[in-house]
Amino acid sequence: MRFLKKYIKKYWKPFCTAVIFLTLETFCDLMQPTIMSKIVDVGVANKNMSYVQYMGGIMLSITVMGAAAAVSRNIISSNVSQKFGAELRADLFVKVQSFSFDNIDKFEPASLMTRLTNDINQVQNFVHGMMRIFVKAPLLCIGSIIMATMLNPSMSLILVAVVPVIGILIYLNMRIGYPFFRRVQGRLDKVNGVMREYLSGVRVVKAFNAFNYEKKRFKVTNKELTDSSIKAMRVMASFTPAISLVVNLGIVAVLWMGGFRVNSGGMRVGQIIAFINYMTQILFSLIMISNVITMFVRARASAERISEVFEEKNTMVDALGVEKSYEVKGRIDFNQVSFSYAGASGEPVLKNICFSCMPGQTIGVIGSTGSGKSSMVNLIPRFYDVAEGSVKVDEVDVKCIPISELRDKIAIVPQKTVLFTGTIIDNIKWGKERADIKEVEEAASIAQAHEFIKAFPEGYNTMLGQGGVNLSGGQKQRIAIARALIRKPEIIILDDSTSAVDVSTEARIREALKKYSSDMTTIVIAQRITSVMTADSIIVLDDGEIAGMGTHEELMLSCEVYKDIFASQIGKEA
Repeated sequence: MRFLKKYIKKYWKPFCTAVIFLTLETFCDLMQPTIMSKIVDVGVANKNMSYVQYMGGIMLSITVMGAAAAVSRNIISSNVSQKFGAELRADLFVKVQSFSFDNIDKFEPASLMTRLTNDINQVQNFVHGMMRIFVKAPLLCIGSIIMATMLNPSMSLILVAVVPVIGILIYLNMRIGYPFFRRVQGRLDKVNGVMREYLSGVRVVKAFNAFNYEKKRFKVTNKELTDSSIKAMRVMASFTPAISLVVNLGIVAVLWMGGFRVNSGGMRVGQIIAFINYMTQILFSLIMISNVITMFVRARASAERISEVFEEKNTMVDALGVEKSYEVKGRIDFNQVSFSYAGASGEPVLKNICFSCMPGQTIGVIGSTGSGKSSMVNLIPRFYDVAEGSVKVDEVDVKCIPISELRDKIAIVPQKTVLFTGTIIDNIKWGKERADIKEVEEAASIAQAHEFIKAFPEGYNTMLGQGGVNLSGGQKQRIAIARALIRKPEIIILDDSTSAVDVSTEARIREALKKYSSDMTTIVIAQRITSVMTADSIIVLDDGEIAGMGTHEELMLSCEVYKDIFASQIGKEA
């Protein structure tokens, strides 16, 4: 729980202020039974109305003071807990953003979502409760025991029997409950994961009419969460009644023994009333403590899950700094590169990859599905680190370039087009926040997106739904290309980014891109051989190895894999 130190250091003063008001409130509550006993034993017994009125006034004043303390405490505790929760959520979000792909793959997005939302809420609620009832409960319990002992020491022997039994029950509550709530949070991860998959693939589900299948899948995970929650609550539910039973038995003992003492003159009626009130306060405080333990167990499970994220070491160490004046801009070198994903067994995804790409060149990458094309280009912006060998950009190992600086040189159009809720112009300006409308239109024109954008009634201010649902696949890809081009990077990577675009439009994009990127290194990954045929050099990947490299004409003479791809897509006659 080391991550909490930062927040303790920042919020301990208002927290302590809230606890001071809470202590004052508790003190006011503890005074009430004693004052009541005096009113009964002195005022009522002696029929002294002025004494009853005087002590009643004191009792009312103490009640008002306690209410004022409670209001002050509530305002402070709400303020602190909300700020703490917001800051913790922001810090966790920043931590997740700093992760490499390996780190994110380890936790899974659904689990990270649960930790950012539900787990933080559990911890936030516990902190809020600490400044409201969690501190008050033990103070009220201890104070009631002290006041009851001072009122009648001999009767306090009942407490000596009751309190240890309750202490054992609370300990068992905490010890037994923790594993159950840890399991509940894990089940919640699975529910979030199924929901996330369904919502991201809702079109496929509807297209295949697979709603019943998804419904069954969700039902299974939802039932697992329900069963785990029921088991946890069933275990915890037995402790509160047990505590109530023990304390009520104590109250019965007070009434029984007190009755004998009143008859023998050893106790007054007011003392019995006060003692029962203190026992009731002890019961109330112990039930609160039991609830506190339940919330603590849940908060502890959540805090440990949050701590796992904070303590996760980034698998990618960022360089501290590097010489920024490069003689060569846009050059890429792969030297004896091998790569495997973390935790993967078997053969490496990439094996002994060697090639150089000079500034201004267009390099095509082609190969069958799973041959390692996307994995290879993901090493250039350091989404992953190589297992062996080195990747160099501008003749400097990418591990020696600060990640932010490295990625400023590179623009990527990923295989899966990602657009964000907002206007078209906002999505394009994601590549360059301060771009003016001329730059936006230029990038859109090169990507062959300008015409269809202008055809919309609101043009570049057309609102896009989540993921660009109101655009076709080809339109989304062209906006993604425009977003990359507007950065004017040294290196642009197009990862199968025209797969949904018709052949003639793709040809126009290639032609416009060639003029625009004369000094820009371009890497084009494609499934269609026509997308790479005009490249300066083509890399043919097969099972993670380079099967051939050269121009289209050279590969048609020397590379069997390339010839097979050509024959399967265009035909032997061609």
